[in-house]
Amino acid sequence: MARTDNKVVARQKRIKRIRKKVTGTATRPRLRVFKSAKHIYAQIIDDSKGHTMAAASSIIKEVCEADLKGKIAKANKVGMILAEKAKANGIEAVVFDRGGYIYHGRVKALSEGAREGGLVF
Repeated sequence: MARTDNKVVARQKRIKRIRKKVTGTATRPRLRVFKSAKHIYAQIIDDSKGHTMAAASSIIKEVCEADLKGKIAKANKVGMILAEKAKANGIEAVVFDRGGYIYHGRVKALSEGAREGGLVF
């Protein structure tokens, strides 16, 4: 088994462990983060309906056109844009699901951007 396979399996175990405890409702949906090598993606999900209420990523036009240096700055901008979309949909508070990643770097920057945008965790 390759090293990357072990990393993927370990992350999937962490995701299952987190999802046992973290659930999104209509009043307090779940903010889910996924990051790839180049980009970061975030969704606000109502688990009771299985419905995505808002989404943002580093590949959308607003982030690409902004003159940002580095992935952490882009993640912060994604968090702010997601918070704006959530506010437009009437979402004030969310539960944070870090997606099996450690709360550091891009994941932390995205959550701080969402807090700056007005979301309550």
